[in-house]
Amino acid sequence: MASYGSVRPQTYHQYDPAHRGSSRQLYPTFLSLGDSLQLQAQWAWQGLYDAFRWNVVFRTIRTDPEIRGNMYKSFLLNMLSLTSIYTFELVLEPVFRDEERWLHRNIGWFYHIMWLLPVLGASFYFNSSWVNLIAKRSFALQHGGRSAAAQPGGYTGMLKAIATSAYRAVMVFTSLLVSFGIGIIPCVGPVAAFTFFCWIDAYYCFEFVWVARGMSLSRRVRHLEERWAYYLAFGLPTTAVCMLGSGLASMALFGLIYPAYVVLAMHAHPQPLDPYNPLPPSTSDADSSTIRHPSPFVPIRIPVFALVIWLNDSIVRVLSVGGGGPTHGSRGYQKSRDLTELSESVEMGESVTTPLPRIRQTRERVALSRRKLD
Repeated sequence: MASYGSVRPQTYHQYDPAHRGSSRQLYPTFLSLGDSLQLQAQWAWQGLYDAFRWNVVFRTIRTDPEIRGNMYKSFLLNMLSLTSIYTFELVLEPVFRDEERWLHRNIGWFYHIMWLLPVLGASFYFNSSWVNLIAKRSFALQHGGRSAAAQPGGYTGMLKAIATSAYRAVMVFTSLLVSFGIGIIPCVGPVAAFTFFCWIDAYYCFEFVWVARGMSLSRRVRHLEERWAYYLAFGLPTTAVCMLGSGLASMALFGLIYPAYVVLAMHAHPQPLDPYNPLPPSTSDADSSTIRHPSPFVPIRIPVFALVIWLNDSIVRVLSVGGGGPTHGSRGYQKSRDLTELSESVEMGESVTTPLPRIRQTRERVALSRRKLD
């Protein structure tokens, strides 16, 4: 009779209520869809409220002479730009539209080249410098004289300022390019382009605040994208004003109100403070440590600038090909370096260089050691 080995009895883990409780605590807690939508509506209303606090602008202009002087200069120069644009569109163009003489038919080209474009160029340049002074002074007044993030001086500071201005110009160009591309989409294009412009205008209004606080490009973009409802509503008035004009007139209108909205951005309170736990702490001890995420059906972060950043990085890569850009030999470097980090290095004025391969560095060290022995 065959003998069978002893079969070891199978053991089962006993149910532990404490283990179930710990697993339930680890599972994330979500708000309902209605509560999440209500919070987004409240944040949008806060953004709209902060965008219409014109009493703050008037009080700042009245109490500070430096801000008042720069505001007046910016207002007069942008009014000159608007007057020049509408003088041509409403007076000169209708008068010389049906003229047969060559000079009369081409009066628009002469007017644009000899007067309008130089005025707009000077307005853009001086307005940028005046707004920068307004932003620095407003930041100092808002934070009790505390200085903004320190900027390097001398030759390094000059290179950084040039690189920052160049990257900012590239970002403005790519933002306009993306907005025009969105606008040609059938049916939803105009509404989508208007919405995108609201975020773009809000970004440039708050850019001085973020730079003064030392926030990098990726942090600035992430901050806006995680508070998309607030910044959508904050940029709504400026976008609506710019839509009153077309072409160059819309740019001049934005330059006219831009300094005031920089001051408003300095006094604004973007919401929420924590997008992943938007509710304030509960007074009860049981719920004080519970993190309640927004509903999964309402996005926490909308990648508003994804296409803009991708275009910026592509332009930076193309421009850096001839100046020590990434090579095929540094494949590990290409994998480890992110596109946004590349843009940040260019924006901060750092050179985009690729380290030499490790094998080449080793060979150079061996050759150097042999020379020393000789």
